[in-house]
Amino acid sequence: MVFSATALLLLEAASAAPAPSPITQFAPLIFIGVIFYFLLIRPQQKQRKEQQKLIEALKTGDKVVTSSGIHGMISNVKERTVLLKVADNVKIEIDKAAVATVLARSSEESAGSAD
Repeated sequence: MVFSATALLLLEAASAAPAPSPITQFAPLIFIGVIFYFLLIRPQQKQRKEQQKLIEALKTGDKVVTSSGIHGMISNVKERTVLLKVADNVKIEIDKAAVATVLARSSEESAGSAD
């Protein structure tokens, strides 16, 4: 009986698997973090930089579309806002951040690039 109890203890000790290393345990979490960075965070940062460049390059005469879908031509650029001409004798002042896309640059820039 003593022999069988000792044999059982030796078998349990031998069959106990060693604990996996911490690196192996955290590898899936690190992998998921890297995937999130390249699929979500990095493209969003790139898009934000492009939008900031677009806003900084706004000039009088540019035809733009706002984020709310208003089409117009910029008649004046201020520090934080632009004056947008949407029809004859109709001008609205909007925030620069509301400009979504530039449809056509002003004629001054296109004439300058032709030289």
